[in-house]
Amino acid sequence: MLQGQRTWIFDNKPVILSTATVGGPDEAACNISKDFDLLHDDMWLQQSSFEKAQTMMMEEACDIALNKASLKADEINFFISGDLTNQITPTTFAAKTLETAYLGLFSACATVTQSLALSAFLINAKGAKYILSGTSSHNSAAERQFRYPTEYGGQKPPTSQYTVTGAGCALLSDSGTGPVVTSATIGKIVDMGITDPFNMGGAMAPAAVDTIMTHLRERKIDASYYDLILTGDLGEIGHAISKEMLESEGIKLDDSNYKDCGMTIYNEEQAVNAGGSGPACAAVTTYGHFIKKIQKGELKRILLVATGALHSPLSMNQKDSIPAIAHAVSIEMGSDSQ
Repeated sequence: MLQGQRTWIFDNKPVILSTATVGGPDEAACNISKDFDLLHDDMWLQQSSFEKAQTMMMEEACDIALNKASLKADEINFFISGDLTNQITPTTFAAKTLETAYLGLFSACATVTQSLALSAFLINAKGAKYILSGTSSHNSAAERQFRYPTEYGGQKPPTSQYTVTGAGCALLSDSGTGPVVTSATIGKIVDMGITDPFNMGGAMAPAAVDTIMTHLRERKIDASYYDLILTGDLGEIGHAISKEMLESEGIKLDDSNYKDCGMTIYNEEQAVNAGGSGPACAAVTTYGHFIKKIQKGELKRILLVATGALHSPLSMNQKDSIPAIAHAVSIEMGSDSQ
């Protein structure tokens, strides 16, 4: 299963039986709104806090994915998920509702691929039959924790990004019909000394490049093997930096085969500065928009490289730099669809 130092090859090809995506009001107005399963028209979701609203979205995504596969929660072996809010509290409370064995993760905005990679590893090794894998974020919860309360009205620079309010979930199995997970490359910490919390794209771009380079080298494949290499939420700034860095390493990609979830989700009329971010950014964009393209045969192979800035209120208050990470997972059209 291990190829090279950091890459797993999944010979048993775990199947993505179903996916589900839930979003808030900004997502209802975004470029890919039609690809969501459920959209809410207010940020509170009739809950008493933004964090509880985030929990509710994760619960809804899990329920939708289960319903699509005609399964019940008690048939699931593990729920593997996390987020970036206060010791992954929203995810933990969603796990309490599911009453399923739970592995909580933190990889910030890279949590979606961390969860998917570990889920696929367990399925491939016959350690589980069904796993729910996903993540969530809420714009106002993230603003309150990492920057300023929305009510503060602080002006943000053009390099800043907008946290997606949403949840994305994938249901994996050892058999069935759907796209398959074929490999994963686990990222390592890359820290370029950036301390500006409003430039996440710049901080995360080198981590994305390191993981992409490692994945291609250890799998002994060219970038052209994939119809699309998709980064998580580098936004306009990080996307441009990563593209330039890859080109300097001899990997030339263009807008047709190298995209970013943070640039895909929102449209030009939405005030999101450099683009979308947050754990839900890559989750809803991939599990909604791009998975449908695979199911329709428009894409055969994609490499999802979700990126995470692993800073915290503690590290920022102590004026530390921003460690970044990126995990990559390849998703391919299942043989049943070819």
